Order: sequence, then C-alpha cells, then structure tokens
Amino acid sequence: MKLINKAIVLTGGTAGIGRQLVEQLAEHNQIIVLGRDQAKLDELKAQQPSVMTFQVDLSDVKRVHHVAKSIALTLPTVDVLVNNAAVQFMPKFNDETFHFDTIQREVDTNFTSVCALIHGLMPSLSSSTSSRIVNINSALGLVPKTSSAVYCATKGALNIFSQSLRYQFEGSAIGVQQAFLPLVDTAMTTGRGKGKISASAAASEIISGIEKGSKDFDIGMTRVLRVLLAIAPFAAKRLLKGA
Repeated sequence: MKLINKAIVLTGGTAGIGRQLVEQLAEHNQIIVLGRDQAKLDELKAQQPSVMTFQVDLSDVKRVHHVAKSIALTLPTVDVLVNNAAVQFMPKFNDETFHFDTIQREVDTNFTSVCALIHGLMPSLSSSTSSRIVNINSALGLVPKTSSAVYCATKGALNIFSQSLRYQFEGSAIGVQQAFLPLVDTAMTTGRGKGKISASAAASEIISGIEKGSKDFDIGMTRVLRVLLAIAPFAAKRLLKGA
C-alpha cells in the first residue's frame, strides 16, 4: 500500500511520533487526528490546514466510540487507522507515589480506546478496497520491565489482540499491522534511557512498514530483542527487566 491519497485516522498526532507522522503524510493524504488537548489541536490545524481534528480524551472510551462513529459518517471510507497514542506511569505498585486511579486511565487509553476506535470505524474501514489497522506497540509488548507494569500489560494485550484480529479479518479487505518500537526520544521518555531514536526516524520506519505490508515490523533495537528472545529468552528478559 502506497500512502498517497489515503484517508488516515491517527491518535496522538499533536506531539512526538504522531506529530512526525502527520508532518510526513499530510501533504499527500487526508489526515484525521484525535487528540486530548484542544490548544495543541488548534496549533496543529494552523500549521497543517488540511488536517481534520477531533478533541477527545482516549480514556473516555464511550466518547471515543461516539467520535469514531461520527468520523465514519463523515468519511465513508477510511484507509488506515493508526493507534499511536499511549500513556505510561512509572511508579511501582509498592511505591508511595503509585496512584490507584491511574490504572484505569492507562488501560483505557492504551487498549480499550483502540477497541472502541476499531469498532466505531468498522463501516469505513470495511468500505475500503484495502484498509489497514496499524497498532503502534513497544518492545515492552514482547518483554516487560520492572516499572510501568500496567503499561507493559496493555502493550502485551495489544499484541495478542492484534493477532486475534488478523484471524477475524482473514479473507476481508482489512489488514492488521503492528510496529514494535524501541525507546524513542519523546516527552514520555524524558530523562530515561540511552540510545533513543528520534521521533522523526520512528515515524519514517512506521510509514515504510505500513507500505511494505509487514504484519509485525520491528524498529531499531527491537530487531535485536526479537532475535534474542528466540535464541536466549532469559537474556532478553534480564536485559529489559531494568530498562
């Protein structure tokens, strides 16, 4: 699939990887961005007038489903849905700074909203001759780390969910893809880790993976992790445990 003249729905398009995806795709495609911060959406719209924006907090899954159905009415055909947005809370369960109410927000933003968007947009995705659901995942969806247990769990769930969706859509025009990212230099990862790739580079590789049609494509050091998992799983787990 060449990403030209496509209708592309994208979450988290006002910053980080999502913003870079918009920058690289907006010239030749119709981009529809869902975001939580209206001011950032307005700024994006000012810089990219062709972009359509919808304000919605992804943790409000009923509202997300409603917005998705509204988009489906506005755009009878959606060629690509990129589920990019996510939140991550670092405290461990036994830390004094851990807050119970972050659990639901993390699960709904990172996973349940993905389900809501796919279901709400199903009529438009089904009407395309060849559509894609692209779930932006993480190396932590393959191997967890010590902190951010809920985040790791949502990424693991996204991985299994994506595989199951492929079974459901076999023989249809809808394909399901996953991009597994390493540590990317975004606001989420400020102050953490070394050897990060840029958001621009991550976006370029995501676009390349979509166009190649790869079901699961690994970016950067995630390729090494995948090999390590196959030949030395204990080493892979030890490597990510303290990440």
